[in-house]
Formats: sequence, structure tokens, C-alpha cells
Amino acid sequence: MTMMYYKGYEAVVEFDDESDLFHGEVINLRDVITFQGHSAAELKAAFRDSVEDYLAFCRERGEEPEKPYSGQFLVRTEPKLHKEISLAARRSGLSLNKWITAALERAIR
Repeated sequence: MTMMYYKGYEAVVEFDDESDLFHGEVINLRDVITFQGHSAAELKAAFRDSVEDYLAFCRERGEEPEKPYSGQFLVRTEPKLHKEISLAARRSGLSLNKWITAALERAIR
């Protein structure tokens, strides 16, 4: 699997050996943007074109395009864990958001 990037949009690419074709899909949106090509150059152009088409479509409809991750998400957890996390954050002298962000950063490293 290969990753591609354009204007903040991130795509994953796979190769279909039977059809001799690369297939790509933007993964950091809820909206669906796909593209394909027979060569690396064709694939890159198709990715850029697909993103540009998506942005143009949003402009035509008067809608804001979905931005790749806003930095906000909702986490549902058990009340007991919520309490424990809140207390740990207070003990550390951090807000709940800063404490959770630090914990997530440690987890991915």
C-alpha cells in the first residue's frame, strides 16, 4: 500500500495486478474521492484532478469542502473511566483536552 498527498488530502493506493491498474482513495474525509491510473504519472494526475473536481463541486453547490480532520472528535467512554481521566488530568495540572492529547501522542510514538 502506498500513500499520496495533495492539498492536505491523503490517499491510499493499491495495485490491481489483473487489470494492471492503480486504484486510489482519499482516506482523511467522510466524502468519497477515488481515482485510478495505469502509471505513476497518470495516477498522480488523476489524484490531483479528483481533488480539484471535489473542490469545484463544493464551490458550485456553495458548500464548504470537508477539510481533512478538524482536530476535534468525540470520544465515548464509561463514566468511571471519564472520572479517572479527569482526575489524572487535574493531578497533572492540565486540562482534560491537553491531558488526552498528550496521552494520544505518547500512544502513537
